[in-house]
Amino acid sequence: MSRFLSANGAHRRLEGWPLVFTVLTTLAILVGTVVEFAPIFLVGGAVEPLETLEPYTPLELAGRDLYIAEGCNNCHSQMVRPFQDEALRYGPASTAAEGAYETPFLWGSKRTGPDLARLGGKYPHLWHVRHMEEPTSTSPGSIMPPYPHLLTTELDLDGLPAKLRGLARLGVPYSQADAAGAVATARAQADSVAAQIVAQGGPDRLADREIVALVAYLQRLGVDAARAAELEPTTPPDTATVALTR
Repeated sequence: MSRFLSANGAHRRLEGWPLVFTVLTTLAILVGTVVEFAPIFLVGGAVEPLETLEPYTPLELAGRDLYIAEGCNNCHSQMVRPFQDEALRYGPASTAAEGAYETPFLWGSKRTGPDLARLGGKYPHLWHVRHMEEPTSTSPGSIMPPYPHLLTTELDLDGLPAKLRGLARLGVPYSQADAAGAVATARAQADSVAAQIVAQGGPDRLADREIVALVAYLQRLGVDAARAAELEPTTPPDTATVALTR
């Protein structure tokens, strides 16, 4: 090594040839780039989506964007690890198949708050509204900051058609019709979510507020995996095991 770096070594000679040194450095960077990025494109076809996996609805996509914009993924992961304690607390371990349409993925690793991968359907819509407005009203002792502005800020849906077209190019199965009708579809679902919030005793006039999109997204988390689990055939208990438990 000392000979390589010495005043007359090969490294010094390369530095004396700036053009050659630049070409070799560029080649090394290109090779490293290919090695780093090739698996990203190759693994795409290797991960088969869940049989029950469906793309997010336009309103859920809008809610996902709000989830990222508000920094929720900085404190909450969406990946249940394959450990018994996690399964007992959150549910079945996460799989690559259920995240096949996630772009970008939000698995995360930091848990200032709990994992949310199996949150969908755990609480009614109104619980989420109250929790975002004032977290301690539903979770005493919570250190999560409140997000009352979500109940007053108007929901912007204008970018949804372009978003669906972009995701379709990345392999998410959205059609041109889905993209063209994205805004109308989102508004219809927002009306439905808002009506359910009112029916549960919550405030009205939320159909065009950001909170309905975030609630729609949170209620979707883990739903596809739960449906897939319901379709799996149940294995009859082993005869020896049954005998031992009697």
